[in-house]
Amino acid sequence: MPNRETSSKILSTTLWVIAAVQFLTPFMFSAVGVALPAIGREFSAGAVHLGLIEMVYILGVALFLLPMGRFADIHGRKKVFLTGNALMIFATIALSLAPSIEFLITLRLLQGICAAMITSTSFAMLTSIFPKEKRGRAMGVVVSSVYLGISAGPTLAGLMVQYLNWRWIFYSAVPIEIATFLFALTRLKGDWADAQGELFDWLGSFIYMAALASVIVGIVEINQFKYAKWFAVGGVAGMALFLIYETQASSPLLPLKKILANRVFFFSNIATWLNYAASFGTTFFLSIYLQVIRGVSPRNAGFILVFQPLIQAVCSPLAGRMSDKYQPAPIATAGMALCTIGLALATTLTATTHFISVYAILALMGLGFGFFSTSNSTAIMGSIDPRDYGMASSMIATMRTTGMLTSMTLITVLLSYYLGNQQVTPSTGKAFLSTMHTAMILFSVMGLFAMFFSIGRIRNPNSINSNDPANINTSAKNRRTK
Repeated sequence: MPNRETSSKILSTTLWVIAAVQFLTPFMFSAVGVALPAIGREFSAGAVHLGLIEMVYILGVALFLLPMGRFADIHGRKKVFLTGNALMIFATIALSLAPSIEFLITLRLLQGICAAMITSTSFAMLTSIFPKEKRGRAMGVVVSSVYLGISAGPTLAGLMVQYLNWRWIFYSAVPIEIATFLFALTRLKGDWADAQGELFDWLGSFIYMAALASVIVGIVEINQFKYAKWFAVGGVAGMALFLIYETQASSPLLPLKKILANRVFFFSNIATWLNYAASFGTTFFLSIYLQVIRGVSPRNAGFILVFQPLIQAVCSPLAGRMSDKYQPAPIATAGMALCTIGLALATTLTATTHFISVYAILALMGLGFGFFSTSNSTAIMGSIDPRDYGMASSMIATMRTTGMLTSMTLITVLLSYYLGNQQVTPSTGKAFLSTMHTAMILFSVMGLFAMFFSIGRIRNPNSINSNDPANINTSAKNRRTK
């Protein structure tokens, strides 16, 4: 495990590598979404096949995050990280040469699995190598890279599709992937296997993946597949079985007893899930609101919506530096409060609302997300033992993914209730606004609950346990003051 003698060169190299791959992972997801119409035209693919291109990527990421994180804790995070990078290069090259829609869908699944291998080890490696006094700043840079990837994806993909070809989305990523792989292979020192020698929970992993796959397929295909709801019900039952099994397993994939006993870790992850469940659907609603209700062109709508992730990218490093000096939990709570105010403001949007209100909502959401994500991740990674860094890193990503899924599920249900099978057009604009207002009210309530869990993990500095990693910065500051 790295100590204070770790050179600044190794720290900067590690940060550069992780930031680069964390940029590419969301970029690949958001960019391909823009290219779907062009892909459909080239392969004469229907809506179902185009939907599968996105769904299998999410499926691959969600299913393998937690197992890969735990596997990396035992067998080495660098090994899993490098393997994920190598396979990602192969998948990206193959995708750029895809001869058919079926080939494309299969490789997108592989790409999602690779993204899970990279994501589940990134924060764990960062936490393993960076000392506590520099960890928040490093987290901020990586989180900023994620938001830059999200914001750059649609913009760059739109230009590539319009002036080149959708395959250039993959062509352009290959050099960056090769460079990060070579840097990681030659410059990263150590393997970080803090749980080496422990057994991997194969049965628990199988139950977890089967249950989660059933839930995701059941929810995503609820309107397309006759028996989809039974998949979802079976998945929920399977997840309950998984949780029961994990309490009895000798070397569990998810150490529930340890998690429930760690208030900071448990509350922080619940706050992560609620934050993404409350906030993720905002862009979906505002995109339709701007284009259909307000008549803004798709290009201009994209330029307006990119305002939020750009603010997030700017704020994340600042939140990281603040988390190095102060308790991260109050900073994350303040960020969640800003998100909740933005969601509440979104409930007032009408067909004649001034565009300043839209920018205000995006600014509040950007500031809130930027301060919440970095500080919350710092709190989570600082609250557990090094042997569980991979599991913790995977939990953050899993809560993020399931939160997004929860948000879109709620949106689907509300659209079905208010609009039925009608398309969103200016003539159905009133029903759409009702849907958006109801969703934003529910999202605001979720935001309040997220604030509750975020506040609940904050401890009184005067009663801090010296072994509580989440509050170590404040504890050390108090000792220096005394």
